[in-house]
Amino acid sequence: MILNRKFTISLLVVMLVIIGLTMVSEAASLGDRILYFGSTGYDVRQLQTKLSHWGYNPGMVDGVYGKETEKAVINFQSDQNLRIDGFAGRETINRLLGKTTFSYAAKNLYKVNNSVEAVKASKYIMPVNQEELNLLARAVYSEARGESYQGQVAVAAVILNRVKDKEFPNTIKGVIFQPWAFTAVHDGQFWLQPNSQAMKAAKDALKGWDPSYGATFYYNPAKVTSMWIYSRPIITKIGRHYFAG
Repeated sequence: MILNRKFTISLLVVMLVIIGLTMVSEAASLGDRILYFGSTGYDVRQLQTKLSHWGYNPGMVDGVYGKETEKAVINFQSDQNLRIDGFAGRETINRLLGKTTFSYAAKNLYKVNNSVEAVKASKYIMPVNQEELNLLARAVYSEARGESYQGQVAVAAVILNRVKDKEFPNTIKGVIFQPWAFTAVHDGQFWLQPNSQAMKAAKDALKGWDPSYGATFYYNPAKVTSMWIYSRPIITKIGRHYFAG
C-alpha cells in the first residue's frame, strides 16, 4: 500500500512537470526561440499566421512546424534574400514581423574581384563574383534545365559542396571546368544562355539551400557512361537525378 502511494505521488510529479513544460512551450511568443522542423507551440502558430499574412502557405495553423511550414519559411527566405536554412531564427522572424527590410545599401556590403554585385556579408555562404555567379547559373541551366526547381538548386549545391571539399578545386570556376567533371561543359551545352530560373536557383544554393543534403556527385542512371559512379552512396533522388556522396 505504501509502495503504491509512493508510485502515485511520483507519477503525479512527472505529470505536473510535463504539463509545466507544455505550458512554457505554449506560452512562448514568436521570437523567443529559434523554430525549426518538429517545433510545437503557440509561437509556431504565430509563425504560421504571419507566413499566411505574407502570402505563403504553411499548411494548417496548428502550432506544429511540419514540412509545409518549413517549405513556406524556405520560400520566404528565398524571396527576402535571407540565408536559406528552413529555420525561423531572429533574422527571418524580424523580417516577418516587419522589424527589418532588405537593402543592398545596408551595412557589411563587400565586393569580390570588382564584382558588380555587392552583397551583404551574410547573404551568401561563400564569396562570389559576377563571373562565377554567371558560370554557376550556366551549369544549372545546361545540366538540369529539364528538372524541377528543387532539382536545379540541388545541382548548384553539388558544385558548391565540391568547392568546400578538399578533394576538388576550391573555386566555383575551378570545379566547373575540372576536366571531364560535367557533361555539359564537355559537349558545349554549357554555353547556352541560362534563364532567370537557373540564375535564381544558383542564388538560392549560394544562400544555403541544399536539397542534395551535402552530395558531391549527381547522375542520371539512363545516361551513365562509367559504372564507377554506382560505387558512391546515394543520398537522395530528385527527378531523374540521383545525388551521391
